[in-house]
Amino acid sequence: MAKILIVEDENVLRLTFEQFLRDEGYDVVAAANYAEAVAALDDQTFDVVISDIILGGRTGIDLLRSIQESGHVGQVIMITGDPSVDTASEAVRLGAFDYLPKPVKERDLLRVTRLALDRAKLSRERDRYAAEVDQAHRELEVLFNSVTEGIVTVDAALCISHVNDAARKMLSLPGGALKGRHLLHVLPPALETATQALQRALESGQPAPPTRVDLTDPRGARAVLEFNTAPLVDAGGAVLVVRDLTRLSRLEESLEEAQGFQGIVGKSPAMRQLFELIEDVKSTDSTVLVCGESGTGKEEIASVIQRLSPRAKGPYIKINCAALAEDILESELFGHVKGAFTGAIKDRVGRFEAADGGTILLDEIGDVSPKVQLRLLRVLQEREFERVGDTRPIHTDVRVIATTNQNLSTKIAAGQFRQDLYYRLNVVRIEVPPLRARREDIPLLIEHFRRHFNAVMNKDIAGLAPETLDLLMKHGWEGNVRELENCMERAFVVCRDAEILPRHLPPEIRDGDFPAPASSSASPASLGDASQLKKEFSREKIEAVLGQTDWNVAKSAKKLGIARNTLYLRMKTLGLVRPDA
Repeated sequence: MAKILIVEDENVLRLTFEQFLRDEGYDVVAAANYAEAVAALDDQTFDVVISDIILGGRTGIDLLRSIQESGHVGQVIMITGDPSVDTASEAVRLGAFDYLPKPVKERDLLRVTRLALDRAKLSRERDRYAAEVDQAHRELEVLFNSVTEGIVTVDAALCISHVNDAARKMLSLPGGALKGRHLLHVLPPALETATQALQRALESGQPAPPTRVDLTDPRGARAVLEFNTAPLVDAGGAVLVVRDLTRLSRLEESLEEAQGFQGIVGKSPAMRQLFELIEDVKSTDSTVLVCGESGTGKEEIASVIQRLSPRAKGPYIKINCAALAEDILESELFGHVKGAFTGAIKDRVGRFEAADGGTILLDEIGDVSPKVQLRLLRVLQEREFERVGDTRPIHTDVRVIATTNQNLSTKIAAGQFRQDLYYRLNVVRIEVPPLRARREDIPLLIEHFRRHFNAVMNKDIAGLAPETLDLLMKHGWEGNVRELENCMERAFVVCRDAEILPRHLPPEIRDGDFPAPASSSASPASLGDASQLKKEFSREKIEAVLGQTDWNVAKSAKKLGIARNTLYLRMKTLGLVRPDA
């Protein structure tokens, strides 16, 4: 039974959350303040900790730091009545799994709790397996002591001296006697890197760095092998130790998947809705229109839809409509026959014909000319077309995915885009949010790029300094994810420190003026309430009520007769903070 700790200083909320979780069959322990929470954590181990951000004289961030310092392995969910970007980024940076804004609904609490429990289970299994592998490696002191790792020894000429059964299986080595045969003659071509690593170990007299290789057998089964090579100085040869990391790799991929979907990084509400829409549309043949600003990842989303669709094994043809002139684009899309125009020296198959049975991506559809628009309309309506210069209709079975960074409704009003074509394209519309509208995903994207560029540039940068992350969280990101990726690449190129510092960032980010972060916490109604609050309550009045309730915002808002978020906004405006905070 999963064990959960709830930390909440408001009795009603604490009892409510406790009841929600007990009804789901969880073992729940409740704490009313920071001290009780620390005592409970010292006494027991919890799978999930759910904590309010305000805990009397301490904060949920303090508790999160304490949990990280203690080595507690459970997942932490923060609950806040003031879901600011600073709070979110600090919580994520310190390792929080997620955060929930108040008021917390039962379904949201249970959903995030289930996700956190799944994450905790995957983390425990991965850590357990990694510990087992490390223990086995430490105990491998004598050749062939381990039956779980493949071992191959070779002489100075790379001829096999010894090989165990595990190595035969992992490396798909042939049966029979192998002693004396050259390693290159028995290893599959995909494992040539193992031979090269052994050669380096022999030449340098030093162990070669571990090498991972992904293999796919003829049946489509995937395996991940790690090779470790070292010279055998006294024997005048070298040893190759092979470990099967397939299971560990799958666990790592599962953990990565918890931070996104099919390689798309993000867990913000906007991205979760986008992932759900992809799930809904993936198994259909419906036309999809992917809209969003440049750099948001429209083409990647189109690729995911195609990869998950029943047409995944068919052709996937992409064409950038903005990059080609009208006549060239028409020929590219529909093909042409010999003599159709000057230079048409032979028949040519167009993209629609080549994509038959698969998917075609029309990138930047908003830039096509009226003539091409008309021809596209016919393909979508009748599933047929003619090559340029020909009158014979060609039938095509193609799924169409289109992308655009333009407002097609505005182009329709200006007479630049056909309304009937728009309706044909806009069967399923996917809006990709700009990065500034999902700032809680920025730390996840940064971590994704950190791992990527560490591998590409062979570096070992641990992360970002807090002030660097703060700059990135405040930046406007007009270029969206592409701009963030370029920023991280530039920082990796110039960074010679253990972590990325502000001086490693581009000047426009390091020294620029930042717009206010986008936030979903202040609705038009709450902003109106804040305006009214400014008129009706002075700083002295609000301080007096807060003092009466020991700075309990929920109770103070109730006394003032306003919403809690409204009071938070007014407190921010006035710069009011608890005196002993």
